[in-house]
Amino acid sequence: MGAKKAATFEVVEPIGLRVLVRKDEPKRQTKGGIALPDAAEIPTITGRIVTISKAVENDEDVPLKQYDKVLFHPKNAIPVDFESDNQLFVVPVEDIVAVFRREKEE
Repeated sequence: MGAKKAATFEVVEPIGLRVLVRKDEPKRQTKGGIALPDAAEIPTITGRIVTISKAVENDEDVPLKQYDKVLFHPKNAIPVDFESDNQLFVVPVEDIVAVFRREKEE
């Protein structure tokens, strides 16, 4: 019998009021130069939105778009076993606590 070929996925599309976020690398040092131990637990995580669901795209009350940098609470974030470094998470919109934006210069 021939060997089964593992399925490869090219796209992950979140469903409902969810977004796909690529988590930023964890900080190992503060701006002041203090080294953080690996076990330091930070309850929120930053990352960039990779993809938004159709429900989020069509909801005017949800001000999120692709490539936004966001701060999210990881409690309900679902890791996506899609890449070897496993930095992708499907995050419910209600767990996005902030969006980082630059002020437009006039």
